[in-house]
Amino acid sequence: MASSPCGNSNFDSGLEIKTRSVEQTLIPLVSQITTLINHKDKPKKSERTLTAIHRVGQAVSAAVGRFVAVGEAIAAENQELKDEMGQACFEARRAGDAIAQLTDVGATLPSQSDGRVTVFSDRTGMVKAARLLLSSVTKVLVLADRIVIKQIITSRNKVLVTLDHLERVSTFQEFVQIFSQFGNEMVEFAHLTGDRQNDLKDEKKKARMAAARAVLEKCTMMLLTASKTCLRHPDCESARMNKDAVFHRMRCALEQVIEIVTEARSSGETKILPASIYNGIKDFKSSVECLRENLYSMSPQSMDSQLEALVERTEDFTDSAYTSHEQRQAILSLCQLARQDTQQLVHAWVEAQSAHAKEATESMEVAILKTCQSVSDLKRELHKVAVGRASDLLKVHGEQLPLRALKAAGAEGNLEAVAEYSRTLTEQKEQLVETCRLLCHVSGTEPLEITCIHAEETFHVIGPQIISAAQTLALHPSSKIAKENLEVFCEAWESQLCDMAMLLREINDVFEGKRDEHINSLFPGDKRPYLSLPRPGKHSANLKTAKAVKLDAEEQTSIAKLGLELRLLSSDVDTELEKWEDQEHDIVRQSQSLASMAYNMYLFTRGEGLLKTTLDLFHQAEVLSEEGLQLCSSLRTFSTQLVDEEKSVVMTEMEKLVALCQQLQMGAKTPAQGKTATFQKVDSSIQTTRGILAVVLSLLPLCNKLNRKCKSERSSLGSPQDWRERQDASTPAKEDGAHNSKNSNGFGVKSLEKHMAGLNLLESK
Repeated sequence: MASSPCGNSNFDSGLEIKTRSVEQTLIPLVSQITTLINHKDKPKKSERTLTAIHRVGQAVSAAVGRFVAVGEAIAAENQELKDEMGQACFEARRAGDAIAQLTDVGATLPSQSDGRVTVFSDRTGMVKAARLLLSSVTKVLVLADRIVIKQIITSRNKVLVTLDHLERVSTFQEFVQIFSQFGNEMVEFAHLTGDRQNDLKDEKKKARMAAARAVLEKCTMMLLTASKTCLRHPDCESARMNKDAVFHRMRCALEQVIEIVTEARSSGETKILPASIYNGIKDFKSSVECLRENLYSMSPQSMDSQLEALVERTEDFTDSAYTSHEQRQAILSLCQLARQDTQQLVHAWVEAQSAHAKEATESMEVAILKTCQSVSDLKRELHKVAVGRASDLLKVHGEQLPLRALKAAGAEGNLEAVAEYSRTLTEQKEQLVETCRLLCHVSGTEPLEITCIHAEETFHVIGPQIISAAQTLALHPSSKIAKENLEVFCEAWESQLCDMAMLLREINDVFEGKRDEHINSLFPGDKRPYLSLPRPGKHSANLKTAKAVKLDAEEQTSIAKLGLELRLLSSDVDTELEKWEDQEHDIVRQSQSLASMAYNMYLFTRGEGLLKTTLDLFHQAEVLSEEGLQLCSSLRTFSTQLVDEEKSVVMTEMEKLVALCQQLQMGAKTPAQGKTATFQKVDSSIQTTRGILAVVLSLLPLCNKLNRKCKSERSSLGSPQDWRERQDASTPAKEDGAHNSKNSNGFGVKSLEKHMAGLNLLESK
């Protein structure tokens, strides 16, 4: 045998790995091969060392054999990749066999005269075999990944064809039939793209995918009602405009998904993110701090230009009509201070260069610190302005006065009033669009920048769509379908406000250095599932096999409706929790945890998130029920501070919560056999979780009011013991601010249940 059992490979060992599933599959293999290559080359080998090396080599060879069998099965089912996949599998098997041979050292070290080539006598051969193995296995994985991409493209093409048919229908009967098919195809597309989104390594692409999929989710309901309205009122121009805008937006979102998946370099892909102030400050500080190591890393003119470009971006804040005079002056003053500190730095810098200093002088060091501090202060002020404005807008717009007025004016057929309130809504839209632009400047990460841009585009598009829907209703005030259509677009607006509140929280978390602790606790050690890649043993990665294990259209519709309700409830809970002054209160922490887990269950209904299988969902349900029971314990403790009447109200709601948590726990632990029973268990788990959140949502404002009252009374009394004795004297105070106990959802988000029921009604005709 030659010194190397493997010849040179013509495979590209520098293949780019773009998905987590490929990366996670390779990690164990790389670890084992590294063990073989890096063994200590001692003169004497113990029997234990020989046995270990032999065992690792045989394990690698066996694993490669199983892996190649899967790859060959995939090749047999996908003729266009058969040759490439076959060659990659051949090379992988050859490398695996070579490693097995090189590690076949037996129980004792062979003598040098027997002529055998082993890992001890031919380290170069082992390195070549390892490189060939990693290269070929990576090639197999990348080719398998290409099949997943093909599935997504095929699914998108089916959706586009059906979308074209749907746009041209002229009768309700034809619409219902084609929309049912469209719904099934969208469910399939959602599952495929959801897995892909979770599997992407590039966070920017993941954020863009999430934005596109959010558009598709919301537009599906808009498409239903807009199309129904257009069919009922075919001669109405505003109804046609409303429908055309939805179809156009869906096609753009579908195209964006394919651009991300295929990395196409179309006009959409070449868009560059607008330069954010956050990144500008980060780059500027980096340039300034580099002067400590190298006085000649850049020129003073370059530094001045960099600062001026940064200051120019602050004009989005200072030129805004909605920025207060005080805020504008604060920003301008900080910009001027940054200029002054930079000039002092340049002066000290030039002096150091003139003196031929090799590193930053003491005066330069002081100037560097002052310059970095001044731009950091500027960043803090801009963050304060952007986040403060967004918070104020969310509070003001949470009342939804223009939307209510538009609905009322449309229902009355009052076109003049619709025009008046449309102008008010347009002004609100411009405020929200500009605020999203400011948030983009201070978001802190590129994925959040993309989310801000998505929010900006959504407000920009939905505003005019609400107006056209209101105009249609005003022209046909007795039309139930036109009224339903306006309701759907208003809910999409409210939903985007809710998303904006979540975005605002994430931006604050990044600014404060926080991370998603609830995700880390759910999957410790980052052991998260990635399902984009075909799994071993399930080598038929085509769409036909996938359909066999998916829910039918009726089941999917039911689950999707429940999922949306969960999402809205979890958002409402988050909104109520923000009103608590004491964010460390046990009730707050446990309610936050419940809302977070419920949101994970919502993502499951969309084929997204960390819960991939029904077993994952049932496990999450068990954890949620346990957390709910912990909340009940906290509520019981909290109730000991209350007077009899208040305590009775809290305990009544708490008993409902205990019953629901126990029901969820029992249901999650009950085994289910067969597809129907499993679906019923999923449906029951989500419905019970919805009930739990509804009870929590009713408790939070009440407990918040009572908690504030207790704190106020404790601060005004001499001691806790006195407080218990003097409760009777303080009970009239409960009527003061009783209005605060009203559960006023900041965004007025309503359930989409009746709209889904509308689809079912259409399908039954």
